[in-house]
Amino acid sequence: MIQKKKQVLIIGGQGSGSVLGDTIVDANKRGDMEYEFVGFINDRDQQAHIGDKPVLGGLDDVPKFVKQGYHFVYSIYKFDDQPNRIRLFESLNIPHDQLVTFVHPTAYIAPNVELAHGVFIMANVSITSNTKLGLNCIIRPGTTIGHDNVIEDHVSITAGASVGSCIHIKRGASVGLKACIREYLSIGENSMLAMGAVLTKNLPANELWAGNPARLLRQAKWLS
Repeated sequence: MIQKKKQVLIIGGQGSGSVLGDTIVDANKRGDMEYEFVGFINDRDQQAHIGDKPVLGGLDDVPKFVKQGYHFVYSIYKFDDQPNRIRLFESLNIPHDQLVTFVHPTAYIAPNVELAHGVFIMANVSITSNTKLGLNCIIRPGTTIGHDNVIEDHVSITAGASVGSCIHIKRGASVGLKACIREYLSIGENSMLAMGAVLTKNLPANELWAGNPARLLRQAKWLS
């Protein structure tokens, strides 16, 4: 018996949302048929289509689509509005078992890695032993993540980042393109390590750090 693919709606739009959708399409081409990307939930762009996929409704329509059995990817992201982004997700009341938990066929995930609901792992990612990823984490292409890390809910790690081992990345934090994190460090809630930064000491909550070695650039705008 052929199992029907789970139909996926991406909450978001052009950019992060469309890239995640294309990743599901590519997985289908490689023989992974668990999910089918069918459209967007989008209030902002006022478009009937994003790329070749329809916009099927807005955020107010999410409860209807939950009842219809769709699965969801939450791709709304903005560093300087992380607390509101997370509160918006929580207000949608999407059952966790209707969040897409996805691993691209080209990724390597060690057998004892723990993935919470809504984790989305893109192409050519490597995650080694005993690492734990929380709700709605997005790990973008080419990222390497070492062993024994704790990565909390709503963390975003951008393409080509290198995360060492025994690191604690807290809720809502972000790691930029090709950033590098030394082992045995922590990144605080809602903080961001910028593109190409090299982190050699703990990064506090609600701060943006950049450079090599990384240092404070500014605080998050919602604190000002």
